Amino acid sequence: MHILVLNAGSSSLKYQLFDARTETQMNVTASGVVERIGTPGVSVRTDASQSNPVDASAIHSMQDAAELVFRQLAPPPIDAIGYRVVHGGDRFDEPARITSEVVEDIVALSELAPLHNAAALDCILAGQRLMPQTTAVAVFDTSFHRTMPEVARRYAIPRQLADQHHLHRFGFHGISHRYVSRQLLKCIGRSSPAGSRLITCHLGNGASLCAIRDGKSIDTSMGLTPLEGLIMGTRSGDVDPGLVVHLMRVLKMSADDIDDLLNHRSGLLGLSGRSADVRDLENAASGGDVNAEAALDAFAYRCRKYIGAYAAALGGVDGIAFAGGVGEHSSGVRGRILRGLEFLGITLDTQRNFSATGQSSISIGSGNVSVWVIPTDEERQVAEEVFRFCC
Repeated sequence: MHILVLNAGSSSLKYQLFDARTETQMNVTASGVVERIGTPGVSVRTDASQSNPVDASAIHSMQDAAELVFRQLAPPPIDAIGYRVVHGGDRFDEPARITSEVVEDIVALSELAPLHNAAALDCILAGQRLMPQTTAVAVFDTSFHRTMPEVARRYAIPRQLADQHHLHRFGFHGISHRYVSRQLLKCIGRSSPAGSRLITCHLGNGASLCAIRDGKSIDTSMGLTPLEGLIMGTRSGDVDPGLVVHLMRVLKMSADDIDDLLNHRSGLLGLSGRSADVRDLENAASGGDVNAEAALDAFAYRCRKYIGAYAAALGGVDGIAFAGGVGEHSSGVRGRILRGLEFLGITLDTQRNFSATGQSSISIGSGNVSVWVIPTDEERQVAEEVFRFCC
């Protein structure tokens, strides 16, 4: 099978084309990324095997970017298209063939993940227009977390209200957490997930942790929306709900104002007053910027606190993995997070951590908990799920 995977972010589109012989034998035959969609600085990067000319100036929207991908990959046959969709709500606990009803459900869920579900929908609509006969499958970020027990899933609000309006914790980054946890099992020498206790840390501009027992998600830091949990690039993460009430009553902020504040002007950007990018903050902190230093410390503290909580929820930890742009590339952030967790049996190898590239162990072998850097591959995980769905 030739499987094309489209992974849409709020302003970027990553894609990979796989030649899939079996679920585990998949070769990437084409790949690329369109970045800064919707801005004058839009850019397109493709691998050397793609010879069709690319005109980035013609890309003004996510649909434009998706159409570029479809045309760039023509004429080789594509047997199936897999779309990463962030929010699948209560309906989708596994991949779904895209129909008009599925599209309607994704639209209805867009209020809970407006930037990401809308981006996925733009890609789906482009595919329906340009490749209407090709099997199209949606793979949902929330599906992996459907195994969370009720004690982790429910908010402490009236049960009838919660059930009527589906107000509970869904969790996100599930495609990444599933992929990374499978790789982590191999890294720690486990042939089966049975009895395993893992914590995966997907750290990027959006960030979340996941507690995984026996290969299944039992808790994760994001909730009803991707705003809950860790401090992120521009998102606040956990705040007192009373803060929202205070902003409305005392500062007279509207719901839209608060949404903009907590999603787009908070997090590392709000704490530092400088940037949402960890690279910028590390450079600034090394130059003496105390606010940048404080932002990085706060980010690490929140991650460390969740690791400790998940160690308690799991009854111990066998392995921890760092993934995502920050998790994979910032030795400084990893070091900040892991310092102070020695009581869990974590012994960081400073030199390994500093020099880690690709899949790498960063803990000392004598420690009880094995810690790894594992590059995530959401596109491959989606392709595998599409392959299973179609076959």
